[in-house]
Amino acid sequence: MHILLATDADWLVDEVTAALGADDVSFTVCRDGRVVCDQVEQRLPELVICDMQSGSMGGIAVTMELRLDESAGTLPHVPILMLLDREVDLHLARRSGAEGWLVKPLDALRLGKAADALIGGGTYTEGLDADAPPVELMVPDGGFSADGDETGTAAETDDDSAVSEEEPATAG
Repeated sequence: MHILLATDADWLVDEVTAALGADDVSFTVCRDGRVVCDQVEQRLPELVICDMQSGSMGGIAVTMELRLDESAGTLPHVPILMLLDREVDLHLARRSGAEGWLVKPLDALRLGKAADALIGGGTYTEGLDADAPPVELMVPDGGFSADGDETGTAAETDDDSAVSEEEPATAG
């Protein structure tokens, strides 16, 4: 299994790899959200985990860019787990199209349950009532209007300073 983690926080890399790491699990760590779509295109992960606050492009923007690329047909669907700083951020996570989210601080049990649920095709929506009404997504389904114009665009960059790295899964 392969997991892409978008964060610039070393402590978060340590927590996630310790909680989800195993012999059959590999991680790609993107320390710049602007390279996440490129990394997904290069090696399709079973799960993308996005930190809400991460450098120049946080979890909401990364999720929206992945969903825009998916709706345009340039990337396949990949489940996204958002790591939120506050419970009030869950509305943004919901509207972004993420299948799941956790509110920090994290623990291994919740990370494992959320990852298993999303990889299995389900959702994990911490802090949301089961009977909560649906919301309108910030990224429209389809991605294109009737006249062929894009309904949204993803930011592009030629910045070579964007960083991602393959990191082995280590427990502890």
